Amino acid sequence: MIEFIKKLFGIAQTQEKNPEENEEEKNPKTPISTSLPETLEYLKNEFNSSSDFIKREFEIDGTKAAIINMDGLINKEILATSVINPIRKCSPIVQNNPIEKYNYIRDNILSTADQVEAKTYEEVIKFMTSGSAMLAIDGCNIILAIGIQGFNFRGITEPPNEVMQRESKEGFVEPLRINATMIRRRIRSPKLKFEMMTLGSVTETDIYLCYLSDVSSKFLVDEMKKRLKKIQINGVLAAGYVSEFLEENRNVSLFSSVGVSERPDTVCAKILEGRVAVLVDGTPSVIIAPFLFTEYFQSLDDYTTKPYFATLTRWLKYFSFFLATLLPGFYVATGTFNPELLPNQLIGKISIAVATTPFSLMFEAFLIHLIYEIMREAGLRLPKPLGHAISIVGGLVIGQTAVSSGLIGGPTLMVVALTALASYVIPNIYEPLAILRLAFIFVGGIMGTWGIMLLFSAVLVDICAKTNFGVPYASPISPFNWFGMRDVFIRSGFRTLSKKVNPVQKMPGSKI
Repeated sequence: MIEFIKKLFGIAQTQEKNPEENEEEKNPKTPISTSLPETLEYLKNEFNSSSDFIKREFEIDGTKAAIINMDGLINKEILATSVINPIRKCSPIVQNNPIEKYNYIRDNILSTADQVEAKTYEEVIKFMTSGSAMLAIDGCNIILAIGIQGFNFRGITEPPNEVMQRESKEGFVEPLRINATMIRRRIRSPKLKFEMMTLGSVTETDIYLCYLSDVSSKFLVDEMKKRLKKIQINGVLAAGYVSEFLEENRNVSLFSSVGVSERPDTVCAKILEGRVAVLVDGTPSVIIAPFLFTEYFQSLDDYTTKPYFATLTRWLKYFSFFLATLLPGFYVATGTFNPELLPNQLIGKISIAVATTPFSLMFEAFLIHLIYEIMREAGLRLPKPLGHAISIVGGLVIGQTAVSSGLIGGPTLMVVALTALASYVIPNIYEPLAILRLAFIFVGGIMGTWGIMLLFSAVLVDICAKTNFGVPYASPISPFNWFGMRDVFIRSGFRTLSKKVNPVQKMPGSKI
């Protein structure tokens, strides 16, 4: 019986390992032919005679050769001066063997530093679409990939979504290697590792897994690799395509335990704390994992000002969070069910406003929030000149016409405006706040203040129960860790913060 169970267990393990072990069998690699015409014909058919498929045929001492590349992805000047001209002007090659000619050109003629050999057509296509020029010689079953990328990209500027007063004005851009360079410039340690992976069966997008080998735990790095390898998707065009797969399985929480940043200094700060960063080619956003709830209320500006001012700023952010989340629902709940909780003067103003408008407080709050979200989306998507026009029209329609016509009450409009202003104090958490506001309005209009307390308790339980990569999402508040509280509600001085080695590993209940 024991032997039978062992056999069953062995079969189960084999079935689990088969997808990775048989990946090459499912996607067989095609070796390169020694015939140059066959190679050119194969690549031409693969690209279906695409107009950006470029081939330049010539001879090397009587041997046919070709340079193959994709138009727009390479630097044509470097291709002409550093690749084609040196090959054509080199002294006559004594060797008659195509392999010997290939080795002679690779080792003695070409001066480019980035040279990689491709032995299958799949590798050739990947290198070509990444901006390499391919040198193919008739009679040789190896093609040399020469890295002379020359595509245009956006310059390095300050990210508009993460504006800092005293920090660097550099932000990530779309090319992967430039982003890696900005991190390497700030962390000049040989322990900083960049591991390349490919995601997307169609796009074959390159990503970098970045971490400090002597700071990040082995469990975190291995688990990150495991989750990335499990991603089965056709294309990866942005960081959001990947971040969802890095969350815990069946995670339905509004809050994300995976952070995203466009600033290299912010990413470097997280890497120094033991986190792992994921850089995705083609997007300026870098994924950071694991991410804690308290980090929504932190910014690099906190560490460039005095501790007392940074502490005040954090208190304002926490107050703004509760204001943006609870104020509309509490206003609807008290105005509908518990008016005795409000001052007498305010009750009179609200009662007059409700009596002169045709809608209830709950419907008014819903309506204004929906109109505000429509205006925000329109101003965000439209060009800037039209965006200003939208803000003026929205201010006239909602701020003056709606109130003067008696459709919306003035106190409700004031509450919604204050809520919207508070939500922009912590823009990184705007998406869950927008959903929570509507949920609190609905619960407050149906169940009153008891419903507000019940829903708030549910949100609090969700935050405290959430984990990712073995790290509690609410750390270091829950479970409580006095060591980590030095940089949560207050910002201690650097003499105290410098004692912090790796806060992720110090968290109680953390597996890493």
